[in-house]
Amino acid sequence: MDNGASSYRRYLEGDDSGMEALVRDYKDGLLLYLNSYLKNLSIAEDCVQDTFIKLAVKKPKFRGKSSFKTWLYTIGRNTAISYMRKRANTETVSGEWDSLSAETDLEREYLREEQKITLHRALRRIKPQYSQVLYLVYFEDFSAAEAADILHKTRKQIENLLYNAKKALRSELEREGFRYEEL
Repeated sequence: MDNGASSYRRYLEGDDSGMEALVRDYKDGLLLYLNSYLKNLSIAEDCVQDTFIKLAVKKPKFRGKSSFKTWLYTIGRNTAISYMRKRANTETVSGEWDSLSAETDLEREYLREEQKITLHRALRRIKPQYSQVLYLVYFEDFSAAEAADILHKTRKQIENLLYNAKKALRSELEREGFRYEEL
């Protein structure tokens, strides 16, 4: 049983510190994932909050068929989908990746930050399912099987999505003049 599962079990047994541990351990990664899906940081924050409220109020049963993190991210994704379905006007608001650090005056770190901005901008321009699968596998270190569980796809579909997503991202990055040798 991973740490998230044991914290959740503690919460279900009446120890509120279990929920505090879950929020502390998972809110940032879940927020970034949902932001990649929703393209709006404020809405993603609301969905993260709603995800933890669902855990606290509805107390769904964690069956252990996947890792706790996979289970939690699936609940978060379903919450975001529900939000999008309820939303009357479907206008997409761009994400807020402008807050990346620009304080340093060292040229190398500045270039690194520029590359991150370019990467996130390119991720916003490719298909949402592409950015989601890339985020889950490369930013959150989920396996292809875990990403398949979260996205409700087969492992083969995830492998195909990853292949196509990398191609689309590379194309977007090249369009912006991104140079790989500087990484």
